[in-house]
Amino acid sequence: MLNSLDPNTGQNTTPDTPTPPLRFEDWLAITQLYAAYSSVVDAAQWDAWPDFFTDDAVYRLQPRENHERGFPLATLAFRGKGMLKDRVYGIQQTLFHDPYYQRHIVSTPVLRGHGPDGYRCEANYAVFRTKLSDTTTVFNVGRYLDRIVHTPQGLKLAERHCIYDSELIPNSIIYPI
Repeated sequence: MLNSLDPNTGQNTTPDTPTPPLRFEDWLAITQLYAAYSSVVDAAQWDAWPDFFTDDAVYRLQPRENHERGFPLATLAFRGKGMLKDRVYGIQQTLFHDPYYQRHIVSTPVLRGHGPDGYRCEANYAVFRTKLSDTTTVFNVGRYLDRIVHTPQGLKLAERHCIYDSELIPNSIIYPI
């Protein structure tokens, strides 16, 4: 069982549960997963985005205030790879928007706990957006709260909660954070 973590402080709330040591190879694989995710999303390789997730994964984009108060309301909420693929289809085929580039800056992930159910990791992120005829702006800033699991295909995201700091988001969020 994973150690329970306070979502606000990241502190272990089950101190009696020992956490086995993390192998360097696993930590390196986790950091590479974060880097590869950002690279794919920044390169607009949308068809590859769902491959970072397990078949039953959860992806949520939620304001910090709602997360900290335990409110379920999220800006985006997808359950399962099928919903992620639907989002990709929407990005490529149906959503009308001004095209833009985005660039992720992601901190080194911090391991908050691990066990048979996977790794609990947290990393800060900043996403910059550049519209074709405009200057670059800070688009979204927050933190990822992730559960990462081993699969036969390597490490995958079983849960990605993108908790953004601002109450306001400019226009709409089209591309994954």
